[in-house]
Parts: sequence; structure tokens; C-alpha cells
Amino acid sequence: MKRFLMIFSTLAITAVIGLALLAGFGSRKTTYAKYKAIGSTVNWHDPSESRPYPNLKNESNLWIYVSTKNQRVYLHGNGQVIYKMYCSTGEASSPTPKGTFHIQAQRGKSFYNAASGEGANYWVSWLDHGVYLFHSVPVTKTGQYIPSQAEKLGTPASHGCVRLTVADAYWMYRNIPYGTKVVIK
Repeated sequence: MKRFLMIFSTLAITAVIGLALLAGFGSRKTTYAKYKAIGSTVNWHDPSESRPYPNLKNESNLWIYVSTKNQRVYLHGNGQVIYKMYCSTGEASSPTPKGTFHIQAQRGKSFYNAASGEGANYWVSWLDHGVYLFHSVPVTKTGQYIPSQAEKLGTPASHGCVRLTVADAYWMYRNIPYGTKVVIK
């Protein structure tokens, strides 16, 4: 009889707790807007979105918005956001210039800056003809990605350029047309 009462009591308590949870007892409303993906939560090899990149031939009024607050790049076309990318803009000591710019003619597969000890792949210039760029996460002199820097994607980490995942940088290098407006705030 004692064993039966113990089992019955355990089941009753479990049922009461389960019903309380279903009814919302103790639940809290969580606001996720104040949280953003940072660092290691971003896969720096792959595209930022799981869907295919947009076909820019089908887009009118293409422009790019870079949010230094959200650490995101938003591609706009046909009056709406058509793709979002994770990025890293400049650190406080070397901020990314803010304003309205345009994609310039300069672009390339790779570069290395001996002064900073870093380079990047798949770059596209948007200011000062090769000084400020969209590009991949950093690489070493021998072209190896630097994981400690790549894992900062989604947080301010660059010297003023806009860092992207490897796949996103490659897509930008191959697809973003000369003259595309770039707005950075």
C-alpha cells in the first residue's frame, strides 16, 4: 500500500507541474530583439542564409545597406530586402566610414597587407579605390584563413572594411555591379 501511495503521489505532483507549465505558470515573455548573433554562432565558411543568393538580373533599384549596429549587410532590390549577410565592420579604434558610397571598379581575388599582417579573399572596393572593401574573413600571408579572426564575424572586428563569410564575399565579388549604391550607418 505504501508503494502504491508513493507512486500515486509522484504521478499527481508531476501532473500538477505539467498542467501549471501548460497553463503558463511561471512563464516569461522573452524579447529576442536585443540579442544578436555574434562570434562563433556564425559559420564563416558558408552563405549567411540557407536560401540561394538572389539573381540580380531580376532586381531593379539594387542597393546595399550596411548596419554597423546590427553587424549585417542588407541587399535591397525591387523595394525590399532580398538577402541578408553577417558582417564585421570596424572596431572602435578603426571605424568603418559612414555615409553613402558606390561600388568602385577595383575588385580582386586576394590581397595581403604586411602592415596589419592580414589579407583577405574576394574583395570589392566601395571607397578610396581599394582602401575600403567588402571582403572575406582575414587570411595569413600564405592565404590560410585565421580562425581567431573569422570567429569574430558578427561583431565589430575589422580595420574599417566590411568582412563577410567566405561564400558571401565570393558572391559579392562575382555579382555586385560597379556603381551599386552602398549606404553605411
